[in-house]
Amino acid sequence: MSTARTMDHAAPRSGERPAVLYISYDGMLEPLGQSQVIAYLEGLADRYRFHLLSFEKPADWADTTRRAHVAERLRRAGIHWHPLTYHKAPSVPATLFDIAQGTARALAIAVRHRVRIVHARSYVAALMARAVKRTTGAKLLFDMRGLWADERVDGGLWPREGRVYRTVKALEEGLLTHADHVVTLTDASADEIATFPYLRGRDVAMSIIPTCADLDRFRPPTSRAPEPWTLGYLGSVGTWYLFDEVLECFRLILERRPDARLLVVNRHEHDFIRARVAALGIAPERLELVAADHAQVPALIAGMTVGAAIIKPVYSKIASAPTKLAEYLGCGVPCLGNAGVGDMEAVLEGERTGVALTDFSPADRAGAVDRLFTLLNDPALASRCRDTAERLFSLDAGVAAYARIYEELLA
Repeated sequence: MSTARTMDHAAPRSGERPAVLYISYDGMLEPLGQSQVIAYLEGLADRYRFHLLSFEKPADWADTTRRAHVAERLRRAGIHWHPLTYHKAPSVPATLFDIAQGTARALAIAVRHRVRIVHARSYVAALMARAVKRTTGAKLLFDMRGLWADERVDGGLWPREGRVYRTVKALEEGLLTHADHVVTLTDASADEIATFPYLRGRDVAMSIIPTCADLDRFRPPTSRAPEPWTLGYLGSVGTWYLFDEVLECFRLILERRPDARLLVVNRHEHDFIRARVAALGIAPERLELVAADHAQVPALIAGMTVGAAIIKPVYSKIASAPTKLAEYLGCGVPCLGNAGVGDMEAVLEGERTGVALTDFSPADRAGAVDRLFTLLNDPALASRCRDTAERLFSLDAGVAAYARIYEELLA
């Protein structure tokens, strides 16, 4: 198993900005890496020297055009990129191999470039970062993103009584108790983490920074071209996403608007999506299926009447802040979502920026669609969605929050 080409750089000179090592187990060639890692680092790069260690999937790495674009974007921002190869199978051995290669690379970067903060995005990255902290004394920022072990159980990937789950929960305890700062995405998850028995009586430095969007890019269009009534859906449809619920709601929408279309922006699950659309009796001509780069997403949202984000309301999802919610609202598009997922219900129903399903019964769906059509008659809806995004999900606010954490860690 070989690693991807490493884009390394010389050791820093004295007097330079503090060095930060950012470790992400998500790849920068994926839309998530571009919106939720690179966008933040670009906003911080004028104050810190970033070394970005990421794990790239072979299929993404083979796209030389996209790779060159991302590499140039990082170079322009002054971010030093150290990509490694992501290994998928067999699951546990592959992940252990990635942790080993990532730890070795992270330690080399940290020592060579005198890294002062190691910022770990999620659990696997944090295991590598903890080794850096132990070896070099760098401050550890555990950006946990969610309750990962519980997500794996809730997604049906691990048994709750299994050894892997118990091991990762023990590692979670070590990360939460030894990190210099913890970031979580939602108020609901922060409240839950505070109840963990091993944290009672401890003074844990924790910040809540929801998933943000670049609202300079995700913004309402200056003028909307006439479009068919469109229910839009961004991203994956597997694991804990309730795509069939989206389709059930779309069938109810078709009863009111037979001309409506379903626009799905998705990269890899097209056969499954078409099969589910057919299984629920939706005419194939009502579906528009698009594989798009992240740069194309704002224009696609601009053509939506409503965006959908329906997710299994399981325990782990109290820590979830779906990126698509921030992007829909930033573009002035209301959202059809559900309760039991982070702070989503409060954002949709409390801010009147969408509607939230509660129990997925036929009556619940019908009521949600009724409320949705009533909401769409509100001429202030688009501006209210945008105002809510600016207040809650602004990338600038997220960057400022991370800058404050970095300053505290360096102090």
